[in-house]
Amino acid sequence: MSSRKNSASNSGAQVEATGFDQGVLLQRAISWIVHTDSFSNMRLHGNVKWLPENLVMLAVLAAWSDSTRMTDCFDKAAKLSQKLFGVLAIDTFQGMVRALATYGPELIPRLWCRMQTLMEQVAPEHYRVGKWLPLAVDGSRFSTPRTKSNEQAFAAKKYGQGKLAKSRIKWKNKKKRSKKLSAPIKPQIWLTLVWHMGTKLPWCWKAGPSNASERDHLLDMIESQDFPKNTLFCGDAGFTGYEFWSALIDQGQSFLIRVGGNVRLLKNLGHARAGNGIVCLWPDAAARRKQPPIVVRLIEVKNELGSMFLVTNVLSNRQLSTAALRRLYPLRWGIELHFRAVKQTYGRGNLRSRNADHAIVELEWSLIALTMIQLLCIREQVKIDIPPEQTSVAQAIAAIRHAIDTWNERVPRSWSMTIQLREAVKDSYTRSTSKTARYQPNYKDKPSTSGPVVVKATAIQKSTLKSLSQAA
Repeated sequence: MSSRKNSASNSGAQVEATGFDQGVLLQRAISWIVHTDSFSNMRLHGNVKWLPENLVMLAVLAAWSDSTRMTDCFDKAAKLSQKLFGVLAIDTFQGMVRALATYGPELIPRLWCRMQTLMEQVAPEHYRVGKWLPLAVDGSRFSTPRTKSNEQAFAAKKYGQGKLAKSRIKWKNKKKRSKKLSAPIKPQIWLTLVWHMGTKLPWCWKAGPSNASERDHLLDMIESQDFPKNTLFCGDAGFTGYEFWSALIDQGQSFLIRVGGNVRLLKNLGHARAGNGIVCLWPDAAARRKQPPIVVRLIEVKNELGSMFLVTNVLSNRQLSTAALRRLYPLRWGIELHFRAVKQTYGRGNLRSRNADHAIVELEWSLIALTMIQLLCIREQVKIDIPPEQTSVAQAIAAIRHAIDTWNERVPRSWSMTIQLREAVKDSYTRSTSKTARYQPNYKDKPSTSGPVVVKATAIQKSTLKSLSQAA
């Protein structure tokens, strides 16, 4: 027994003396996520000679690189793939991008499922809030080079030709009326992101042209994917509308949406659960089409900045209490910070690909690579009770890139990838001044969001609802 202890202590001393092998740490980290079982039964063309997991590893290593040129990123990743895994899936940059464009629609959902499983494994206490799986949803644009391919795929086809633009001569504001129509904006990819509010990680996404609808994107994702039971979709004031809410309810989904003055709700319409904030969304057009009203619960949340109004189709206060709502919705703000991290910290606000298909590949695999970095970081930090909201994306990216640069070195423990990921946390300082209007003067009339318009149902509306109920 003593001889075993002596041998263990000697091996430990040897590791401390020689350092940590960064290449081994990188290999283990990637293999933990890119698991062979995730790609079983995947259909490939008969001429394909590479394995899906090898292509994914190559794509992730290329997306992790900090080189300016994409071909340089590939060259660096190709060498690293051969050294770490002893295999190079594809030996040219163009070949890798074409393979990702062809098989990405099947590879990426499999990686989503794998990382979603790992989220629950590494951070089970942050996975759900009560019984709910909270998913925020929002959209943002990513600029691409102004090439013919990108303009045809992503640019708005009729920019400046809408009714609002053509009617400027009638505007009362002379300054706005006298301005010329600006040149068409750069071609941009619209990305609708579904983001896990507990672990602060992307769940899934859908990309499209710059004038795509984030509501349509979300409905497409709900129809094409299986979301866990008791998923709660949280959105801002852009996710409103009778047809949209009806589609979510028809899919059996629950939602929590912020509403403003552009939403008109009815109270005292005769619903059995009147009271406790129960109201209805029932536009006149829906009533004329003999469509039933949508019953929701309206909650006012007050803080030092004012009031915020939320609606949810979870009518029972026991299932989703007001206290839980006050805790849940502020977490949705993290999706805005994630977009900033992708665009500014990770440097993907302006994509580099001149081909439309390649631009989609660049954006999606950048998101995959960044999600992997954050997941690796959370795995290490949860072990020492650091919550996901304390993770520093910038320091996590730096830790991975340092490991890539020193893959063939044995570094001291404090420089190892594992320890650097564990220490990648935000500064704990307390802000002494407000960030509000830092770069602009303090306007007298600050913008504010009013609450929804809530009116009493008329006798005609009650009679119409009664006839609909009897006909059903």
